Amino acid sequence: MISPVLPTYARAPLSFVKGQGPWLETADGTRYLDMGAGIGVCALGHAHPTLVAALETQGRRLWHTSNLYDVPNQQALAEKLVESTFADTVFMTNSGTEAIECAVKMVRKYFSANGQPDKVEIITFEGAFHGRSSAGIAASGGAKMVDGFGPLLPGFVHVPFADIDAVKAAITDKTAAIMLEPIQGEGGIRSVSTQIMRALREICDEHGLLLVLDEIQCGMGRTGKLFAHEWAGITPDIMTIAKGIGGGFPLGACVATERAASGMVAGSHGSTYGGNPLACAVGCAMMTEILSDGFLENVSRLSGHLRQGLEGVVAAHPDVFDSVRGEGLMLAIKCKLPNMDIVNAGYDAKVLVIPAADNVVRLLPPLNIGSKDIDDALWRIEEAAIALERQIEAVSV
Repeated sequence: MISPVLPTYARAPLSFVKGQGPWLETADGTRYLDMGAGIGVCALGHAHPTLVAALETQGRRLWHTSNLYDVPNQQALAEKLVESTFADTVFMTNSGTEAIECAVKMVRKYFSANGQPDKVEIITFEGAFHGRSSAGIAASGGAKMVDGFGPLLPGFVHVPFADIDAVKAAITDKTAAIMLEPIQGEGGIRSVSTQIMRALREICDEHGLLLVLDEIQCGMGRTGKLFAHEWAGITPDIMTIAKGIGGGFPLGACVATERAASGMVAGSHGSTYGGNPLACAVGCAMMTEILSDGFLENVSRLSGHLRQGLEGVVAAHPDVFDSVRGEGLMLAIKCKLPNMDIVNAGYDAKVLVIPAADNVVRLLPPLNIGSKDIDDALWRIEEAAIALERQIEAVSV
């Protein structure tokens, strides 16, 4: 008999009833150190008082009116995003997937509105994850994402990861944009180098293409800058945001330059819930916290602490781990054993890490995690490694 909840998730045998900071608690009071933060969503940890206060205050005032009317909180959040990024305009969504849908539509509408309706193709990189909608899985292209869901939405061209020559070879008269994650998340925490990011911007400028950056996982302060592309000193034409922007409340955004958004007029796109008063109240509070003095500098300091510690753990357990990769507080450990062995051993050590492609485990802790909690996490990851080593020894005896 099928479960009341559609069984599309391979869930761990865990459930949590309470959270505080980087810690989660089960019904029996067992505590787990959450180094995944809800897949990078809980950027200020669990039950952050500023976010709770913003939600409670707005909840007592007004929950929803729809986008038939002006939404003051939506306007305020849009202004914050415009003031702190390259963007001139913002479309609010409920999720990263919806932000990607808006970006794809915006790209195609731009060229259609400018007399080039045949320019519909978007170049993406192998290993990408752009959500699970029809456009998202077509953009990603991986077999795991698309098998059984054909026919796929046409108009996406996939090239090897960060391969500039392949990008150049893929450009035709139908090419409209290049879309990528500056750091692939689900793809295994693979960073696109500063040189490649700059080269992609130059290619787009040379060929009159739009550059679309998916910063759903790597944005909102996770790398020590507000957005990861800032490290390369370039700007996109369109960018998608989600996860950390709501701190745990469903919220996303598609932000763009005035030029890129010029085709999106009244009636061309919409959302019933997107940018509702509750979500945007939390989003405004998140932006205020992340942009506060010293916050991003502290992310960089904490990331150095975590990375150095992980390098030590990897060096001490060469039969379990291979290397550390990533940027800021978006890190991964490349594993020699199956990554789910590390995840499961982590459950026993009461630390939560997240599997990803290329046999890595991801660490996406809250951006305000304390140094002591980082040390605790390192100790627990090492305990997981020691337990696995003992299992290997027991089998070999």
